[in-house]
Amino acid sequence: MERPIRILIVEDNVIIADDMQSMLEEIGYEIVDNVIVYEQAEEVLRTQQVDLVLIDIILASDKTGIDLGKHIRENYDIPFIFVTSNSDRATVENAKTVKPNGYLVKPFEQQDLYTSIEIALSNFTYGLGQEKKEDVLQEDDVPMSNSVLKDSIFVKKQHLYYRIQFGDIQFIKADNVYLEVNTVDKKFLVRSPLKDYLEKLPKNKFYRAHKSYIVNVDHIDAINSKDIMINNNLIPISKDFKEFIISSMNS
Repeated sequence: MERPIRILIVEDNVIIADDMQSMLEEIGYEIVDNVIVYEQAEEVLRTQQVDLVLIDIILASDKTGIDLGKHIRENYDIPFIFVTSNSDRATVENAKTVKPNGYLVKPFEQQDLYTSIEIALSNFTYGLGQEKKEDVLQEDDVPMSNSVLKDSIFVKKQHLYYRIQFGDIQFIKADNVYLEVNTVDKKFLVRSPLKDYLEKLPKNKFYRAHKSYIVNVDHIDAINSKDIMINNNLIPISKDFKEFIISSMNS
């Protein structure tokens, strides 16, 4: 059975905090705790398993939500989102210094909260350009370095992270804001630009065959003037990719 995402709420307005908790539990998230000050949040983070933190910038303590964000960045490998009534330039610039994974301005709807959380979780795990992008999480939240994952990648499906060998990936199809990662017997959805995802894959095996497709050349079964076939799937190809494949076959 899937483990729900565990969220810590740090909000000094009890009414807003309770409302947020109700919204989140209705969606299916698990609330680890609902606290109002920095010190309480620090204790929960130290003693409980937390997947994501929602933080009000102004707290009922000397230390602010930005202080808590800095503490999380320095000590924990988890995403956090600022939830605040303040959207002025000074507050936003101050918040940016601790690199939050989201910034949600009150008041907001349940769908806004859900979207912010899911994007933060997805970008934190798969996003390029993050300071810790080499730390990819398994479903048991154990960080693993690139040296361990040099032959594979983790792909999220619902609340689990599945390890996929690069050799098992047949092709990747862009579908709006998502990518459909196709293996021999499974499909996974990933939120990422196609170009960015290509940079994560071995360059001697994976190529941009079309504006909407990445293919693993080891899985190409057949080719004609317009398409290639991989596991009975016809995939359109560009003129440049066709010439590349033909020249590779003849070399």
